Amino acid sequence: MTNPTTAAPPARPQRAAAAVHTIAATTHGRYLVAPAGGAGPAPLLVGFHGYGEHAERHLAELDRIPGSGRWTRVAVQALHRHYSDGARHVVGSWMTRQDRELAIADNIAYVRAVVREVRAAHPTTGALVCCGFSQGVAMAYRAAARCGHDSRGVIALGGDVPPELRADATVAWPPILIGRGRTDARYTAEKLDADLAALRGAGATVESLLFDGGHEWTDDFRDGAGRFLAAVT
Repeated sequence: MTNPTTAAPPARPQRAAAAVHTIAATTHGRYLVAPAGGAGPAPLLVGFHGYGEHAERHLAELDRIPGSGRWTRVAVQALHRHYSDGARHVVGSWMTRQDRELAIADNIAYVRAVVREVRAAHPTTGALVCCGFSQGVAMAYRAAARCGHDSRGVIALGGDVPPELRADATVAWPPILIGRGRTDARYTAEKLDADLAALRGAGATVESLLFDGGHEWTDDFRDGAGRFLAAVT
């Protein structure tokens, strides 16, 4: 007779591995618009905030760029919202590594729709500049290259060119201003050098601006951004 205390446990049935699926879903994005001062059509400055920020903060930075009051400023909030540390604010992230290509396509379609709606609601000159900070820099580059609206320029502060655009030789880049704080540990000097080489190799006109500071907006960079805006209109 078999001893029940030493009998082998019954074999578990084999289960098929779980399959991963994705499905398109409708969500609502949020953006802020600050109309240009004065009458008549105005150029359009579209901005993209960094990770863990929100549209209000980014709009406040756009407003501090010298001369930006002559532009209609648009701050686009990332679709993927979450609470800040301490749950004090609702903030956003543009994407994670999960389903990255689908998120890129969703974000490009989102920005395309935002620009189309703003242009329908506000008189514009046709001039469009995309501005990004940190994680939002990749979105500024994508908006300029992919959203279907001609761009006069890109202002990139503290973030790098996304890899899918770096490898695309068909992109016709507008003039670009890249800003980096000398003590910025996230957007390093090596990343800046790589971006400058890649963009210039693709035929882009690129200006870099180094300033005293870290991963942040500073008055020196705002002044440079103001000069850039004045030059592309």
